[in-house]
Amino acid sequence: MIEKLVVIAIGGNSLIEDPKDPGIARQWEAANETARHIAAMVADGWHVVVTHGNGPQVGYIVRRGEIAAKEGIEDMPLDLVVADTQGSIGYMLQQSLDNALRRLGINRTCATVVTQVRVDADDPAFQKATKPIGGFMTEAEARQFEREGWQVMEDSGRGWRRVVASPTPRAIQEINAIQALMLSGYVVIAAGGGGIPVVRDAYGALRGVYAVIDKDRTSSLLAQTLRADLLLISTAVEKVALHFNTPQQRDVDTMTLQEAQDYMAAGHFGVGSMLPKIQAGVEFVKNGGPKAIITNPRNLTRALRGETGTHIVPGG
Repeated sequence: MIEKLVVIAIGGNSLIEDPKDPGIARQWEAANETARHIAAMVADGWHVVVTHGNGPQVGYIVRRGEIAAKEGIEDMPLDLVVADTQGSIGYMLQQSLDNALRRLGINRTCATVVTQVRVDADDPAFQKATKPIGGFMTEAEARQFEREGWQVMEDSGRGWRRVVASPTPRAIQEINAIQALMLSGYVVIAAGGGGIPVVRDAYGALRGVYAVIDKDRTSSLLAQTLRADLLLISTAVEKVALHFNTPQQRDVDTMTLQEAQDYMAAGHFGVGSMLPKIQAGVEFVKNGGPKAIITNPRNLTRALRGETGTHIVPGG
């Protein structure tokens, strides 16, 4: 019988700790480190479903495609790029988790589910791109790419990035498969990159669309659907901060549901960075979830013990 279920959302940027050194070897190191903390949670009695971001990885693939297109090689549609990253990042995580669990003497199978997530074709997000993908650039570099047809934005004082549409996730197409694997004792990796964005046409058929769904919003939807006991969002910082990147910056240990909503309304969180994480935590708690925690990979286990991280809890 499953007593405690946690959905862990791993940020795509947290798998690339140094943007100046995004090589595959470094990504393996980050995946192995994250897996070590998740394995410790499994050993402590948690049943785990893992999701992950893919922003930098999608950006690299898209850029490679644009370069290749100049040589006459067909570019890859964005929905296939998301599916590509679900496979590659999922493979890295499931191998890292398998090794970490075996070191603890735990024999559990890890499985990655290529996951489609339905969105509304008329979602207003398609009219305004807000989701960053790819690495950080200087403003001069961003403006050059903008002249080539990209949409760009400044990302919370950290640099400029390309942006694409980010519609709201409405339903997880493979939810029954994810739940069946979970109930059978698998460590499941699902909804990578927020899921492959798809819509239904007038005849009910699925088709992919040019967008990237925010993985934290999808993780919240997944946690709500599975009735998880905890939504744990892993990102690049140990705690959420108010007045970020200013002299008044202040870390927050705990925020109630009402406080989180007030902070969002006051504009404390960056649209392309922390805001979706706070929204995800708020949605989970607002719809009956006991708690959401935001922290970085190396502090996952400490955050579970209440020693660090930012905890979003019910209350006014």
